[in-house]
Amino acid sequence: MNEPTATFSALRPRLHGIAYRMLGSVAESEDVVQDIWLSWNGVERESIDNPEAWLVAATTRRAIDRLRAAKARREEYVGIWLPEPILTDEGASPEDLQELASDVSVAFLLLLERLSPEARAAFLLREVLDADYPEIASALGKSEAACRQLVHRAKDQLRDERPRQTVPHDAHYALMRRFADAMGRGDFQALRSLLAVDADLSGDGGGKVSTFPKPMLGGQRIAQLFYASHLRYGDEVRVRLVRINGEWSLLRYIEGELESAQTYVTDGEKILNIHVQRNPDKLARIALGLQGFSRGQL
Repeated sequence: MNEPTATFSALRPRLHGIAYRMLGSVAESEDVVQDIWLSWNGVERESIDNPEAWLVAATTRRAIDRLRAAKARREEYVGIWLPEPILTDEGASPEDLQELASDVSVAFLLLLERLSPEARAAFLLREVLDADYPEIASALGKSEAACRQLVHRAKDQLRDERPRQTVPHDAHYALMRRFADAMGRGDFQALRSLLAVDADLSGDGGGKVSTFPKPMLGGQRIAQLFYASHLRYGDEVRVRLVRINGEWSLLRYIEGELESAQTYVTDGEKILNIHVQRNPDKLARIALGLQGFSRGQL
């Protein structure tokens, strides 16, 4: 492997992580990284003092362009748009784990949708990927002062929506385990007891499978929804506890087919938000990644 190829290969997880956090789509992120690889092969490297800075800047700018186009498409999306989830468990490669090392939960990616493409890039580079302001300025083609302002405004915009404290992984896991067990048994009382009174559920069917056009509100109604599935399908409902985007989440199977990937926001004691991904296109990679995977099946 020659030096330029080795340099790009070493940085590929970081570049893919930037693109995925910007776009919330694995396929589009891979397209961005592939475009940068082609550009990297055609550039005059003698003019590049810092290969990593060049690659990060090129990836960020390409992702910004992609996100502008994606935002226009998402305005016409059927129903609620949710980011594409990534399975990260026993089958995850070291590169996958590296690119998901920082906060990349589905709930966080969804929150980032509120930001403009440039503000999202500046915020991610600074707050998640720990880039310094000269690097951010180079990536965005703006002054350091302008980048500081972008980050400041993004933090203000997101402050009220981000959780004020981090839930310990063990507490989140224990709650997910109890909820998965209740879902598998069809225990309505247990389901309801684990949901906050004002919990909400959002689903993404992509216009290809049925889901709700707007969030379902209320722990009681959500418990009834899961209970109704049990009444309809009985023992044909199976639940797996897995890590999705680095967090313990649930996969639900109905009649042997992967029906949904469900990610949860909790306070460690109650479930506050549920994001249910049902779009078959966004479940395809998870289904593929589960080949040979068995741990966590209930």
